[in-house]
Amino acid sequence: MSASAAGKTGKGSPTGAAGAGSGAGGTGLEAQLKKAEAFLARFRAEPLGHFIAGKAVTGSGETFDNVSPVDGRSLGEVASGTPEEVAAACEAARDAFGTWRKLKGSERRRILHRIADLIERRADEIALVECMDTGQAWRFMSKAALRGAENYRFFADRAPDASNGLSLPTDTHVNYTTRQPIGPVGVITPWNTPFMLSTWKIAPALAAGCTVVHKPAEWSPLTARLLAEIMSEAGLPDGVANLVNGIGETTGRALTEHEAINAVAFIGESRTGSLIMAQGAPTLKRVHLELGGKNPVIVFDDADLDRALDAVVFMIYSLNGERCTSSSRLLVQRGIHDEFTARLAERVKKIRVGHPLDPATEVGPLIHARHCEKVLSYAAIARQDGATVAVGGAPAARADLPAGGQWVQPTLFTNARASMRIAQEEIFGPVLTVIPFDDEAEAVAIANDIRYGLAGYLWTNDVGRANRVALALDAGMIWVNSENVRHLPTPFGGMKASGIGRDGGDYSFDFYMETKNVALALGNHAIQKMGVS
Repeated sequence: MSASAAGKTGKGSPTGAAGAGSGAGGTGLEAQLKKAEAFLARFRAEPLGHFIAGKAVTGSGETFDNVSPVDGRSLGEVASGTPEEVAAACEAARDAFGTWRKLKGSERRRILHRIADLIERRADEIALVECMDTGQAWRFMSKAALRGAENYRFFADRAPDASNGLSLPTDTHVNYTTRQPIGPVGVITPWNTPFMLSTWKIAPALAAGCTVVHKPAEWSPLTARLLAEIMSEAGLPDGVANLVNGIGETTGRALTEHEAINAVAFIGESRTGSLIMAQGAPTLKRVHLELGGKNPVIVFDDADLDRALDAVVFMIYSLNGERCTSSSRLLVQRGIHDEFTARLAERVKKIRVGHPLDPATEVGPLIHARHCEKVLSYAAIARQDGATVAVGGAPAARADLPAGGQWVQPTLFTNARASMRIAQEEIFGPVLTVIPFDDEAEAVAIANDIRYGLAGYLWTNDVGRANRVALALDAGMIWVNSENVRHLPTPFGGMKASGIGRDGGDYSFDFYMETKNVALALGNHAIQKMGVS
């Protein structure tokens, strides 16, 4: 959960001083900006409220300003959900659950596929709004809506069999298991790739037969409203999916504490995850926490170094470095360390920072001034601890970048040790820390010497080493000779401070459904007698 949204900032040019004609974007950027402004106009016209029981609801409480990271302009006021509005959404989800859970899986499948159809139809709108709301580059966000549609289709096709279980017979009984939806769930999503991550949580919940109350991050609330409208238009019954905007500390807490909510699925930072566990404890809520990461990528001297270099750069500097699975610690075997790091530095220097709607842009502005300040602060921390700021470490400043944006240079720290703060703390920006190692045992020790355990990446052409290291790493997901390439049926989740539970395939249903065992006697087993003289 992100921190509270800040107040209004200074007004900047909607396109920047010379941004509309820069780089490969040219007039393409101008056209993209024009379309984006048309889609954003509705959010500026009136405060963004909630979506409860199939209807748009004007907020009755305070509002906060949603500021674009691109130029500091307001994208509109957003209602901060009151406890009464959260309660209304939770009660709507509870009322709708009785009908939705009984709907045939084939009918849920039909509705979820229809949602995917409508997402694809509005893919450009979703992507353009998301770029301006989050600062993410178009080259990555242009496919975000399609990934969201894929999530709905994937879980739609599993809806008819979601309740399936196992047959576990004995000589005297037939045991069979079945699954049933857990009930209304709260879904709290982050600000980095909000649309895709919302679909990643909501689609399996709906396929399982659950109803949902969704609270998006306050720093990026816009595409959550588009998704709510799409689900309603697709024929999702009123109350099955509800949306409440607001600040985490107030609206979010009202949701996690409400007695009608049986489970909470949260994506965000680890400290907030622990607070959500505490908030849900009095009502014994099930929690699924997808939290932070400080993920290692280990490059051994026998690796394909060209492919490894491509993957290293992509997995930290794409998506502005604002993702939990980014490989933010680079462990390089000492024999190749100097050459590999020098090549890496040259690549980092050439990464294109620019307007997120410019097709040439590789890194856009960071989400918010507060987060930008945090990311930039690590350059001073690195120097103080004895590391080298080899590239970046300062605001990005060019005449063609819009004034008021949260611009940061892609940053590379070298000469680091595993104990340094830059190697231990999740920075969550386009910042990479390089650490040398001597052998396999030291690489594993450095990789595991961290409070997080979400993902790990390793590069080697030794099959035995690949398996040994993969099994030794304390992380929930390991990629060997690859960047993060997701396969939807596989489990997604981490260990230690990186979370609790797994998403993906049937692993999602383990969270959104209860497993029930039925033992049917065959009628021939001995029953002990008591009270018989």
